[in-house]
Amino acid sequence: MKIEGNFKLKADRQAAWDIMLQPGTLASCVPGAKKIEAVDDRTYDCLVKQSVGPISVSLQFIVKLTEVNPPEYVKAEGRGEALGKMGTFNVILEVTLKEASGGEIEVSYASDVNIVGKLATFGERIMRAKAKTVGEELGTNLQKKMQELTAK
Repeated sequence: MKIEGNFKLKADRQAAWDIMLQPGTLASCVPGAKKIEAVDDRTYDCLVKQSVGPISVSLQFIVKLTEVNPPEYVKAEGRGEALGKMGTFNVILEVTLKEASGGEIEVSYASDVNIVGKLATFGERIMRAKAKTVGEELGTNLQKKMQELTAK
């Protein structure tokens, strides 16, 4: 399943880059994040709880940054499971930060997600709608975080 989206941030691209990949920023901005810890400088151990349709699911996974081109591009690959024997998944995610007008940057993301098991039976439509909501919330949360950090 392919999921794509974008959002804008009122921020300097380098400043946004520096802040976005910090585990503390991600943990406070990713909706439903219970844990995002750095294993090393390119690997994160994550636990995220989401509701997909009528089911609430906890996703335990490892994400590794496989390509990094600061401050404009990062590619990550992740593998994990939906706890409770709901299934397994893997994801390839690409994020691009581009300069936009008016002191803004555009953050674009594209992911290719492969889900196996009970979780996959809920269908692409429900999961795609949830991913869009999560993407919008992430953009809003990152903007708030950027404002907090630049106000200090």
